[in-house]
Amino acid sequence: MSAGSARLLPGGPVAERVFAEVAEGVAGLRAAGVVPALATVLVGDDDASAGYIRIKSRQAAELGFASPHVHLPASATQADLHRVLRDLNDDAGVHAVLVQHPVPGHLDYDRALQVLDPDSDVDGMHPVNMGRLALGLPGPVPCTPAGIEALLAFHGVPVAGREVVVLGRGATLGRPLAMLLAQKRPTANAAVTVVHTGVADWPRYTRRAEILVAAAGVPGIVRPEHVRPGAVVVGGGVRYEGRRLLPDVDESCARVAGAITPRVGGVGPTTVAMLFRNALRAAQRAAGRGSAEVDDEGAVVGDGGAGGGGGGDRG
Repeated sequence: MSAGSARLLPGGPVAERVFAEVAEGVAGLRAAGVVPALATVLVGDDDASAGYIRIKSRQAAELGFASPHVHLPASATQADLHRVLRDLNDDAGVHAVLVQHPVPGHLDYDRALQVLDPDSDVDGMHPVNMGRLALGLPGPVPCTPAGIEALLAFHGVPVAGREVVVLGRGATLGRPLAMLLAQKRPTANAAVTVVHTGVADWPRYTRRAEILVAAAGVPGIVRPEHVRPGAVVVGGGVRYEGRRLLPDVDESCARVAGAITPRVGGVGPTTVAMLFRNALRAAQRAAGRGSAEVDDEGAVVGDGGAGGGGGGDRG
């Protein structure tokens, strides 16, 4: 952030701790003769998507995962994609699956997701997993919301009993985050309000927030006048202009906030870390080893964090 007095809340140290825990868990599985596997599926030749897959494959190797990859041509049909996912469901050596988003325009990502075994859904976005989250049942949690809860816990930001406002209602961030932070848990248990750009006077809500999470996917939508002085501000939504990252939170908000995530290296690293935590716990479930519902800090409900990546919920 540029000149400002707000304390920074970087995601890198949070991710490092989670990766260390994941590596330890992977080592335990391997010692028991189980090689955890995170499969990736890419449709088409989008350079950015291919780059994300390469990064995740490298991280998987560093953590000790096998990382089988299926690359379908851009001309692949919906039936082709469903066939691949069913094959992965049936493969006992594959524990977690990531379908890289977006898929080519003629394909329906949501339909494909419903073919996937919910327990191997590393992004936590299968309708069954969203239902588990709503009911407070164990299961993969969407990665960015889980990462935000872990980030706040790591940096000692109290959440329980405080007023949290989430600006954004999308399925990947705003809605699941609201459900997550409202659950009864030491690192949650907040009074959560969800507001969006369809509400003309949305700043009336954000200005009262003790913790404000921007999840709209609208660059620069949150400015200093929208922030309560001393509030904690988390930039969850981003958009890209080429390779340039455009966050929801304007950097000038650091002059008003008490604590704030950095423009780069905030929520992003924690999202990736939670994806691998989901993958580990999928392998643990398959091996019958189970996993604790809550980590040492009390963060992250269910069987772990969740996956997914950048973007924002737009509104």
